[in-house]
Amino acid sequence: MTQTENFAEQKSRKLLFLFTIFVFLFCFFLFSVYKIIHKERRLPTATTTIHDRSLRGNIISSDGYTLARSKKSYEASVRVDSIDPDKKELFIKLFSLYSDIPEAKIKQRFKDNKGNEIKKGTIILSRNIDARNAAQLKSLAYKLRRLDVFQSIKLPSGVEILYGLDVIENGESRIFPLFDVAAPVLGYVGDLREEDGYIRPIGKQGLERYYNKYIAYKQNGYLKGKRDVVGALIQNNESQSVPRINGLDLHLNISLSLQRRIEVILDSMKKELEADEILAGIIESKSGKVFTLASSNRYTPNNIKQKDIPVLNPNFAEYLYEPGSVIKPLTLAIAMQLGRVKPESEFELYGGTFKIGKYTITDDHKFDKLSAADIVAYSSNIGITQIAWLLSGKEFHDGLQSFGLSKPTGIDLARDLSGNIKSPNLLNHKIHSANSSYGYGSMVSFMQLLKAYTAFNNEGVIPTPRIAAYLEDVFGKHYTLPPTTDTLRPMSADVANTMKMILIRTVEEGTGKKAIYPGLEVGGKTGTAHIAKDGKYTREYQSSFFGFVNDKYGNKYTVGVFVIKPKKKYHYFAAQSAVPVFKKMVKSLVDLSYLSPEKIETSPQIKEEIYTDTAPAQPLEEETKPQTKPKKEKPLTPQDLFKNI
Repeated sequence: MTQTENFAEQKSRKLLFLFTIFVFLFCFFLFSVYKIIHKERRLPTATTTIHDRSLRGNIISSDGYTLARSKKSYEASVRVDSIDPDKKELFIKLFSLYSDIPEAKIKQRFKDNKGNEIKKGTIILSRNIDARNAAQLKSLAYKLRRLDVFQSIKLPSGVEILYGLDVIENGESRIFPLFDVAAPVLGYVGDLREEDGYIRPIGKQGLERYYNKYIAYKQNGYLKGKRDVVGALIQNNESQSVPRINGLDLHLNISLSLQRRIEVILDSMKKELEADEILAGIIESKSGKVFTLASSNRYTPNNIKQKDIPVLNPNFAEYLYEPGSVIKPLTLAIAMQLGRVKPESEFELYGGTFKIGKYTITDDHKFDKLSAADIVAYSSNIGITQIAWLLSGKEFHDGLQSFGLSKPTGIDLARDLSGNIKSPNLLNHKIHSANSSYGYGSMVSFMQLLKAYTAFNNEGVIPTPRIAAYLEDVFGKHYTLPPTTDTLRPMSADVANTMKMILIRTVEEGTGKKAIYPGLEVGGKTGTAHIAKDGKYTREYQSSFFGFVNDKYGNKYTVGVFVIKPKKKYHYFAAQSAVPVFKKMVKSLVDLSYLSPEKIETSPQIKEEIYTDTAPAQPLEEETKPQTKPKKEKPLTPQDLFKNI
């Protein structure tokens, strides 16, 4: 082969190689174009979505005040090394001004746990910014860029990025604008973190927990459509929108004006009596509507502290105790209902001392004889014991149950403990029957007794107590949940009315004399009981007064007061502790026009001697050991009893 032919062949090979490479690159180009054309493309600049998250419903008092509400919260963060060191002070001053957060608190965010300045990375300036401040901070973020407060950061890849102040919606926060008012009835909430990190409140106690299913958020909303060159959403016939649906609003029977007055009374009396806690409640006797349920031990749900932990659970339906003499009217009513005794039936009281084998029952007030009615009026332990002995164990047991003891009350709180009463077999024994007749050996809650006493003021009928009046949706439609317990009727109207007159007499002539309110019909019963610890009764006491107050215009209320461990000398007796609280509560009902006293020209004649429960009944403890640790019960939750929510 000649040199010319060899050169021509090499040239041809080079051209073929170059042509092959060209064809390959051209095919690769065509393939890439084809792939781009047919690939599903996401153009974030073409459309935008504005999210509108749903909120938890409000809790509203009967007089229209918002006791709990929700708001959206925002989080503000910044990358430390993106701030120009020479303009860091300017950033802190402006952020403080726009966020209402003190400068000192902001400066602390720029330090680690050891107090050293953080040089790099992202820090959270605040996690709980409200909508107003969030809008201001978003405006500030733009202004800070114009002031060149931020500087570009070069990443390891060589790319430079300019970070700024970030303000994002991070969750929903629960607000209790009136601080500790109506706590612990309202309860408190915890945090529920969704999959995307968004934080929702979830009810942990009280009404917040009981009604959580209904007041929790329902449906998030959004607005989706094309965006313009500056990123604003264009609303036209192509845009899509879904409205948000908030949780239902919960309207209460509780009035803020009455509730707050009662709380102030309890706060003052707790201090005066040196008590651990005072509970108080007012129920409309016929309907069961709870107008007030208050405790002296409250907390601020927005700011729960370590010291608040013991008072987080509402004791109205969770604290079980031996009630003492307030059980005596129930014992007499059961015997009267069964026809075993009449109000005028007389009983020997043996001068105030009565032997049962090796045990002795005593009365503080020494009587030789009293009628059944007077046994309650003057709180005779000996007399009520003999009345209980007219009943079989089953009759006594079933009678107490008919008043709602050892059963849930149906109150709309997170937990509603049943307590317990002695078995029919035990109540067949005289010692156990005697103890139970004047309130030892049984474990009850404050709500159970408050509920039971409505029977004496409502012709023998006991309604289920209800704190909430109704749930309301955005359209104003009302929903009510049926009671979880049945209406009770432990006695006939005739027996109830007779018992009512006996309790009125108990106030006018017996142990409840200090509860008299001129111009109103007042009845009730005092009770003072020893507290048991480690199977033994101590010199610590719990006192109570349960009764009713009515006016001539048909307003009828059942009222209860329970004082836990009053320590002031001689003031642990119910007549000196629970009754004065009751009297102040009645005055509040009058002041706020719930009751209208009848005008009387002269005060009723009052006997000089005031009979009080100054000597608490002594339990026959060797035979009857108190239950100090009641069986735990699972929290109750409302049933899904209506649809379209």
